[in-house]
Amino acid sequence: MDLSTRYLGLELKHPIVASASPLTRDIDGIRKLLDADAAAIVMASVFAEDIVANRSVLDERLETLRLASKQSSVPIVASLNCARPGAWVDFATRLQDAGASAIELDLYRVPSDINETGLSVEQSYVSVLCAVKEKVEVPIAVKLSPYFSSPGNMAKKLVETGADGLVLFNRFYGGDIDLDKMVIEPEYQLSTPYDIRLPMMWISLLSGRLRASLAATSGVWTYKEAVKYLMVGADAVATTSSLLKEGPHNLGRIIDGLRAWMEGRGYDSLDAFKGRYAAAHLEFPDAFMRSHYSDILTSESKDQ
Repeated sequence: MDLSTRYLGLELKHPIVASASPLTRDIDGIRKLLDADAAAIVMASVFAEDIVANRSVLDERLETLRLASKQSSVPIVASLNCARPGAWVDFATRLQDAGASAIELDLYRVPSDINETGLSVEQSYVSVLCAVKEKVEVPIAVKLSPYFSSPGNMAKKLVETGADGLVLFNRFYGGDIDLDKMVIEPEYQLSTPYDIRLPMMWISLLSGRLRASLAATSGVWTYKEAVKYLMVGADAVATTSSLLKEGPHNLGRIIDGLRAWMEGRGYDSLDAFKGRYAAAHLEFPDAFMRSHYSDILTSESKDQ
């Protein structure tokens, strides 16, 4: 059975990727993920603010990347968390030189200025991609949020600018208010399988329409979520929350479940079913999506 896939021009032995998390911050965690058979590993993000401040953590991250790339037979992807172009961009070259097989741009910015237009926000993302593309030759994936007036057009702009792949979607975290201490505190929430629905819809809408790899992230706990993402056209499927909760060995469960599901249906490769439910097969995807939405609301009202 052939589980192999191509992502960012890289050959992966199967589609299940360990995405950026505390587990991918140090070499011990990365080794555990390699032992669990991850097809690729995205290292914990380096933040643009740390680069500008020239904090000591940078040397540690580069050394971890060097060790991981030397010891791994699978791609090690570096992650840069950024908002706007700046002096930090030069660090992308150091990541490439340290052995990164690719770079994932994790774009996070809250446009707090109410006078800033949506077009300006979009252009800032394009500018970040352009700046990094000028520095490196390795493939670049852009990890996006769904919060654009037209996510599909934003994806198209990034691919036309040179993105080799898109990761859908970034999960944004906000603070909560502790009413006893009267302070704002960070709160980290693990994903749930329900969270696949939004990225699954957009991967379906983009698959076959853009000349770029598509990676799915959010909500992957079992082989079922992985299969669904692949069926709408994902080239790779990333998981974080399940590994933090269940441990690195959950990778093996997902991979074994995917293999068993394929065997049960007589599929000998991912190509036999990948993209089966991509919207590119639909003549009128807008009408289909609206009809599906109506059906959901109607079924809810019948159950009440």
